[in-house]
Amino acid sequence: MATFLYKLGRSAFRRRRLVALLWVALLALAGVGAATAPTATSSSFSIPGTEAQRAFDLLEQRFPGGSADGATARVVFKAPAGQSMKDPANKAAVEKTVAGLKSGSDQIAQVTDPYTGKAISQDGSTAYVSVAYKVNAMELTDRTREALKETGEAAQGKGLTVEIGGDALQTMPETGAGEIVGVVIAGIVLVITFGSLVAAGLPLLTAIIGVGIGVSTITALASVLDLGSTTSTLAMMIGLAVGIDYALFIVSRYRAELAEGREKEEAVGRAVGTAGSAVVFAGLTVVIALVGLAVVNIPMLTKMGFAAAGTVVIAVLIALTLIPALLGFAGDKAVGRKQRKAAAQGLAKDDKPNAGTRWARFVIRRPLMVLLVGVLGLGAIAVPAASLEMGLPDDGVKPASATERRAYDLLSDGFGPGFNGPLLVVVDGDKAAADKTVGTIKSLDGVVAVTPPTPNKAGDTAMITVVPKDRPSSVQTEDLVHDIRSATGDDVLVTGATAMNIDFSQKMNDALLPYLALVVGLAFLLLMVVFRSILVPLKAALGFLLSVVAALGAVVAVFQWGWLGSLFGVEQTGPIMSMMPIFMVGVVFGLAMDYEVFLVTRMREAYVHGARPGEAIVTGFRHGARVVTAAAVIMMAVFAGFIGSSEQMVKMIGFGLAVAVLFDAFVVRMAIVPAVLALLGHKAWWLPKWLGRVLPNVDVEGEGLSAKDAGDGGRDGDHDKDRELVSA
Repeated sequence: MATFLYKLGRSAFRRRRLVALLWVALLALAGVGAATAPTATSSSFSIPGTEAQRAFDLLEQRFPGGSADGATARVVFKAPAGQSMKDPANKAAVEKTVAGLKSGSDQIAQVTDPYTGKAISQDGSTAYVSVAYKVNAMELTDRTREALKETGEAAQGKGLTVEIGGDALQTMPETGAGEIVGVVIAGIVLVITFGSLVAAGLPLLTAIIGVGIGVSTITALASVLDLGSTTSTLAMMIGLAVGIDYALFIVSRYRAELAEGREKEEAVGRAVGTAGSAVVFAGLTVVIALVGLAVVNIPMLTKMGFAAAGTVVIAVLIALTLIPALLGFAGDKAVGRKQRKAAAQGLAKDDKPNAGTRWARFVIRRPLMVLLVGVLGLGAIAVPAASLEMGLPDDGVKPASATERRAYDLLSDGFGPGFNGPLLVVVDGDKAAADKTVGTIKSLDGVVAVTPPTPNKAGDTAMITVVPKDRPSSVQTEDLVHDIRSATGDDVLVTGATAMNIDFSQKMNDALLPYLALVVGLAFLLLMVVFRSILVPLKAALGFLLSVVAALGAVVAVFQWGWLGSLFGVEQTGPIMSMMPIFMVGVVFGLAMDYEVFLVTRMREAYVHGARPGEAIVTGFRHGARVVTAAAVIMMAVFAGFIGSSEQMVKMIGFGLAVAVLFDAFVVRMAIVPAVLALLGHKAWWLPKWLGRVLPNVDVEGEGLSAKDAGDGGRDGDHDKDRELVSA
């Protein structure tokens, strides 16, 4: 592979105008496709195989046009102190609001008057209007949402306190600010790393081009493939992350090859042949992690995974072709001023120990201590993960400034917390079966109210609304859902937003171990091919699991227990988002393997070229530690930018991914990995002879290029220097 990529890099360097033109043409083509594509509706959300989904399907069949899975809203009114919602003036204001809602949008299916629907609290201080829509929350138009807000504002002018809750106000969180902050910090880190604006700009430019092509293609195909807006958000985040990483690896190796005294074209070829091989396999691990989301069997997640994987493939291709082409255009400007000056004066490259070298020497001297500190430290942080409670956060975790949170609190105060998440029970049977079900549910603990059955026209199906005692995301409400299902027969199905969230969480929980086994198993085989070793891939997988569990422990401590919650803007603790563990496994695994492949490949390269195990570790850190550190800091900056979001889910994702990269890059890859390799010595690279014959030799280390080093003492000089450093 190294030889093929070497030729590819040199070819792209020589034909740089053609290569650059092709990528610009692809970007323009994708942009035109995105601009001319029909506006995509929201991706339909379904959870095949769950009871909540079967209930929705039955409602669609037996209550045609009923919009069972449509968006809902609740306009909550609270009378001024000393007044009642039954007072004539307040009643008139509410009825005017009801009339305004009915005429405000053609997407509204039904508006329930609180005075006829018994939606007034016992003390008369609070009332709410229920609004049902024909389409789901993400398909509501801006005009519909504005009409909802305006009717509430009109009633507020009458002296009433008016707040609006429900998923009708749900919109995709704005993440632009976080991305901009991340890109700015990435630029600063790259300038510090390379000491050259041009070299720093290349990874940013190519990452933006790759993300532009990927996201534009997703937008162009969104209507045809039923892709939701969350698909492009994930693709953008992952594409930006790996795009910068991969370009950073290639540019860094190119500069190292130039420092060896090679000509530009030869340096590009070697950079793509060696670092490019690492990029290919690092990209493959990310693709495996993202495509593996299909194991969960939730169509929306599967599409998100495939789309993001496509963006990663684009990032790999750009790193292998466009980066060499742009390096050809950059000329000497890709090298820092200090390095250019030294080359012009014919000075030898600076071989004095850098920070990576000094750290590697420290670890080699005290491997057991470093290993114990790293493992025990992450182990302690991982302890809270044992108390992980998964669910989907409700409006109760939104900021106190949000109208959804205030509506949630008003309903809780006036009617009880369970009114924020009523359960919908569907009875596949006649009136007698429905009445029997009502009686059964009323006898269960945790039930506040049960409405009379609402039959369909045929009289063979009925809907029952059940109001739990506790809030939607509580363990007690989850227990109630399970109690209803176990106390009633197979002809009774529990659904609604709360039950759907519970089923979604359960499905994600059930899929976690199979997904983990698939991703880690396939990546283990892939890394075994790359490193031609059994223990190195095993160590990589175990280290990744340790960093992910530690990151989950940190998430639980902050968002579930509330430790340091005020520091991160957590106003209300609650369950951890149910897709968080799988999401973290997929994203962090890909990034972790980036650092593993780039750092350890350089060690392997030194080892197969004759370096002793300790020397190989020093060589890997001397060349790779600075780059891996820069890549990790950039990723942490990108993810940490999302912590400032007002959305709890986005905040949680940003925090979880940022700390996971921190733990994996700096504790696992930079401390535990060299400590383990130092303890294993030659055994780290052991591979049974029979397995060596079976595994394909992909030549990631560039052994096929070693013949070109004949008469060139550069590599031997490197190893001599590392021998001095190790023995020092």
